[in-house]
Amino acid sequence: MRGGLRRIADALFPGGENPHGELPALLIVLTLVSGLVDAVSFLGLGRVFVANMTGNVAFLGFALAGDNQLAVWAPPLALAAFAGGAWSAGRLTGLLADARREFVILTVAHAFLVAAALALAQLAGHREPVVQAVLIALLAWGMGLQNASVRRAGVPDMTTTVLTRTITGLIVDPPGRAARRRQAVSVLTLLAGALAGAALNLTVGPVPALAVALVLLVLVAVTTPRTPGPPAPAGT
Repeated sequence: MRGGLRRIADALFPGGENPHGELPALLIVLTLVSGLVDAVSFLGLGRVFVANMTGNVAFLGFALAGDNQLAVWAPPLALAAFAGGAWSAGRLTGLLADARREFVILTVAHAFLVAAALALAQLAGHREPVVQAVLIALLAWGMGLQNASVRRAGVPDMTTTVLTRTITGLIVDPPGRAARRRQAVSVLTLLAGALAGAALNLTVGPVPALAVALVLLVLVAVTTPRTPGPPAPAGT
């Protein structure tokens, strides 16, 4: 499996210029996770994102302006939980000499949070406001962990969540630039995750979509090489 992941990763850095090993391919999987969980949160938990914090800032403004379709408490809860996840991941950064080990630990922690959300949705549903609040907090905290680990990995053009800059680069970068391949893959992968998550959520509910997200996170955790990788660029 790792050989296949390496070939995918190398295809995203044509010309033999991939310094990140299998990580680019694993970030594709994490981008799928982002689409899945945002579909669950937006369609099933009261019009809020758990991965896209830009959207939540806008939603908070809409709710404060009086939009009755948005719960005024949901965006700040998602923002706070996401910040908590990113903060806790930041405390780990630097404690371990191996950035790859940090990546694995944060991915495992994210998987546990998704597993807890999956169990809660299975046992209590997702309609009650209290349950929705806990689900939002669990999923947003996990996405804060993911975003911090991806930032630490420092793979260009593969943020796994926010794509505004990626789409801009895809449009304005010169044709044939290697980055365009990564940008296009990121956009299409998030679209695929959102499509799959929405289809599952609208037909059978959030549990199957969360189950798929959990499987993908476990896959990333068990296939990430444990050997030290190159240091992340400063300021990433």
